[in-house]
This record gives sequence, C-alpha cells and structure tokens, in this order.
Amino acid sequence: MKHDILLALIIACTTTAFAAGPTTQAKPAKPNIVYFLVDDLGYADVGFRGSKDVRTPNIDRLAREGAVLTSFYVQPVCSPTRAALLTGRYATHTGVYTIVRPGAPWGLPLAERTLPQALREAGYTTAICGKWHLGEFQPEYMPTRRGFDHQYGHMFGALDYFTQIRDGKHDWYRDDQPLQEEGYTTQLLAKEACRLIRAQPAGKPLFLYVPFNGVHSPYQVPEKYKEAFGHLSGNRQTMAAMLAAVDEAIGQITAALEEKGLRENTLILFSSDNGGPAPGKVSSNTPLRAGKGTIYEGGVRACAFATWPGHIPAGTTIHEPMHAVDWYPTLLRQAGASLAQPLPLDGLDIWPTLTQGARSPHDAILLAGTAPARMALRMGDWKLLLNPQVAAGVAARDQAVGNVELYNLAEDIGESKNLAAAQPEKVKAMQARLAVFLKDAVPPGDNDPAPKPVARKAGAQKKGAKAKKPKQ
Repeated sequence: MKHDILLALIIACTTTAFAAGPTTQAKPAKPNIVYFLVDDLGYADVGFRGSKDVRTPNIDRLAREGAVLTSFYVQPVCSPTRAALLTGRYATHTGVYTIVRPGAPWGLPLAERTLPQALREAGYTTAICGKWHLGEFQPEYMPTRRGFDHQYGHMFGALDYFTQIRDGKHDWYRDDQPLQEEGYTTQLLAKEACRLIRAQPAGKPLFLYVPFNGVHSPYQVPEKYKEAFGHLSGNRQTMAAMLAAVDEAIGQITAALEEKGLRENTLILFSSDNGGPAPGKVSSNTPLRAGKGTIYEGGVRACAFATWPGHIPAGTTIHEPMHAVDWYPTLLRQAGASLAQPLPLDGLDIWPTLTQGARSPHDAILLAGTAPARMALRMGDWKLLLNPQVAAGVAARDQAVGNVELYNLAEDIGESKNLAAAQPEKVKAMQARLAVFLKDAVPPGDNDPAPKPVARKAGAQKKGAKAKKPKQ
C-alpha cells in the first residue's frame, strides 16, 4: 500500500514538472551592450569598408561576425550624433544641432531621458569610457547625473592625447571628478573599459559606451604605431596610426569580454560619429561626397556594424537605411526596458532589419544639419538637401538661401548630378515630407542659456534619482 502511494506521488510530481516545464524555464539573460564610437572616422578607413591604406584587424573581425551597415546615418558633427544616440531623438527635437564647446552655458536638455538612464532602470550597470561632449557647465549636465554609474575620460574633444589638456584646461575625469593621470588616452580608455568588464558582477547586464577621442585631431600617437604605415605621410599617416591604436584597444576590450565569458551574450555596435574630415588628405570617405560638417553623404553616412553571436547573422551586409536615433528603441526592447516616456521618439526598432532581412521601418529619414534651415531628407533611394552649400565667411547655421539639391543615391552615391530641376514633382513631394519633420523643430540650444537646475539642499537626492553605488 505504501509502495503504491509513493509511486503515485512520484508519477504525479514528474507529470507536473513536465507540464510546467515550458512556463518555468528561466528567461534568457539580458544582453550586455557595448558601443564603440570612433571620432571622425572616415567611411572607407577600415578594412571592412575596403581600405587598403589602413589596417584594422580587430574591428574587421567583429564586422565579419555580424552585419555591416552600409547606410547607417549620423549627424554632421560630434555632439549632435551623441545626443541622437543617447535619446533616440533628432536634433530638431533636442536642440543639439552643433558642437557643445568647453564652458558653453548649455548642453543636452535635462528633460531628455537618456539611454543609460533607461537601461539602468532595467537593471544594467552603465558606464562611459571616453568623450561625453553633451555639456558640463553645471553638475546636472555631467554623465553621472545623466544615467551613468561610472564615468571615465573627457568632457570635450580635441584634447592633447598625452597631457589631456584642452584650451589650457585639464580635461580628464573619473565619475565626473578631475583626475590627473599619465598615458595615451586611447590606451587609458581601453584599460578602464577592461577593468569595468572584469569587475562586472555575475548575472548583471552591462551597458558599456566607449566613445574614443581617436581619431579626432590633434594628430598624435606613440611612434611605435607609425611603423606599419611608412607608405603614408603627414596627418594621413598619423591618423592611420591613431586608428591602429583604437583597433588595438577594441581588440583588448573584446578579449576582456571573452575572458569573462560574456562575449556570446554581448551585442557589440560600432560606428563613427560623422564622416571623416579633410577627405583625401586625412581621411577617406570614398565613394561618398565631401566629409565632416556637411550634409552630403560623406558627412552623415558612417561606417558601422552590429554583431551578436547567434542573433545577428554573421557575414551579412545590410543596405537598408537606418539612423543613430534607432538604437535607443531597439536596445531598450532587447534589454526589456520601458519605452514609456513624456518625450516622443524619432527612432524606430530596427531589430527585424538586423536579424531577419526586413525593410527599414522608416519611410523617410531626417538627416539633420547644423540648423533648421540646413537639412537633408532621405526617402527610399532619393535624397533632398536644403542649403547644403556653405558660403565663405558665413556661419552654416545662419544660411537660408533657398538652395535645393536632389540626388538618386542608387544611381549616384557620390551626389554628382543634381536632379532638382529635372524632377520638380519629386522635389515637391520631398519638401512636403520635410515640412512635416520640421513643423515642431526647436531652435538650436546654443541660442539661449540653458535652464537653471532646481536648487536643492546639500546632500539632498533628486526626486526619483537612484542612489549612487560604490565604485567597482
């Protein structure tokens, strides 16, 4: 009798376990996210984009393991791309059309919810190692107040790579506090990123944002990196050597992920923040027209890739247009983070495009320029440019001369044949679509002083803010 009862219990428990199996399995771990942003990198200055001058073996290996994005758009200059990436919103909505200069009384508006804020709410450790460039004139605008648990690096660009001096002021920080440290900045950033990876608690996802100051000017690099580029000269040689140092750093960071056992569950993203400057002399944006600071393809189309083993098919190339604003909603969905927020998003979820070969979710992409009067729009293969030419001696943001250019990128990726006069109906249709994008455009943030933060008593924590955690 007892034997029969025991057997019945075992059968019942086993049956229940099998029945409950599908609903009791642990949820897949949230992916770690690593974003490598290379400053002023030319579209054709990496091996995976066909470069013969510059060698980037670590970057190229990652690109081969995932999907190369041939039509990935950013902003014409540094700060606006960073704002778009971290908010999912165009410059027309953040007001960050141009570069935030040292000491400037403005920055990324405090009302903006940032990617690290949203990921931290979803349980991520969030860290930035590199260039912030979105405001520091008041503490509220600095990285650890905008969602990063850890900050290391510099607030601005164009700092000396060896002394960390910019315009006579030291620009190197840890957790937003000034830090005196010796070393070449690219190597220092890699060392810190590796430290954070090794210290990351098991089971807790990591968002690591690595916006290198390489390969932005000033053109400086330890001499040993130049040895492989004797076939080049001048600033082009130095830039190539600087990129070799960045490539080495990316290899070290990737190795740290592998050593920690995190690589298989890490989504790695890579892009430039704008096109390369001085095409032909310093950088190469071939076959694109022009470069940094312009709204031609050479200024706003970046070399880019995305890789995640087992999720993004390896060895693929995606030609569908997408924009830096798209990473915000895409990453939040992959991280299981909330997309609910007061400010509407411009970015769209591109995950089906990356993983299933779906078409771009955009019917049009705004390629915002340096002011509301200087814009470009891509619809399908067509691109409309408003006031792309900059007259000598006139600030780009002040020009509104009514110049219109139209190109078919499928037939003319180099934007050499202006079809505006021959295609008046296409121009009209695209101008109407552009007007929809611009109907609620905000003025540039550097036009007016930024709002004063609400005063708080010493030691008081901002309402809703997360208490700062001990350093790792």
